[in-house]
Amino acid sequence: MNRALSTVAFLVVIFIWQCAIYFFNIADYVLPSPTKVLLALKEMALSGLLMRNCVDSLFRVTWGFYIALFTAIPLGLLLGRSEFFRRLLNPIIQFLRPISPLAWIPMALMWFGIGDLPAIFLIFLASFFPLVVFTMSAVMGIRPIYFRVAENFGLSGLKLYLKVILPAALPGIIVGIRITLGTAWLVIVAAEMIAVKSGLGYLIIDARNSLRMDMVIAGMIVIGTVGILLDNLIRYLERMPSVEWSRKRR
Repeated sequence: MNRALSTVAFLVVIFIWQCAIYFFNIADYVLPSPTKVLLALKEMALSGLLMRNCVDSLFRVTWGFYIALFTAIPLGLLLGRSEFFRRLLNPIIQFLRPISPLAWIPMALMWFGIGDLPAIFLIFLASFFPLVVFTMSAVMGIRPIYFRVAENFGLSGLKLYLKVILPAALPGIIVGIRITLGTAWLVIVAAEMIAVKSGLGYLIIDARNSLRMDMVIAGMIVIGTVGILLDNLIRYLERMPSVEWSRKRR
């Protein structure tokens, strides 16, 4: 039922789009018709341009996001459990977190030059601080009774983190991953418009410079589609039995 409603909503948007072009006589270089955008998608797909740029964007997002994932989550677990480290590091994290990753573009270009590295660095920044905060908040929200039971069983140190803290905080961490991955996908598109010579962001800028607005909108559609696929992937993780169990026990 939900998918049917979503399909109807998309069809209505396309119908309004087509009607606006017909009744207001909008030129193609301002807003191309849905048919021309579809033909542009076909052209890019057949030429290999679409796949090549999608792969480049996903490559950068994957590296930047995974580096953030494997550094931010352990730090968030530590900060959520240790008041000392939380008081020491949390002010710095809260100071850096509101700074837009795009503000780091000039420094990223100076440090890494043109290529994949500056984009990966920007993705890392966009993902690291939110993941730390989400993980820390998830750990601080664990019910105290879990720790009392763990103490009775003699769990401490690494075993406490692996057997109690991480499983109990997992639902909150998964939510953080889902939100952060969406942000990372937004940032990579913006970064590719400036810092690299490939990817979906670069594709849109290059098409705009060529006055190919049909390719611009086609690129936007691909960005939205990939974003939905990435979100659905994380939502699948939320339905894992261990995550569902942890959520119900909180």
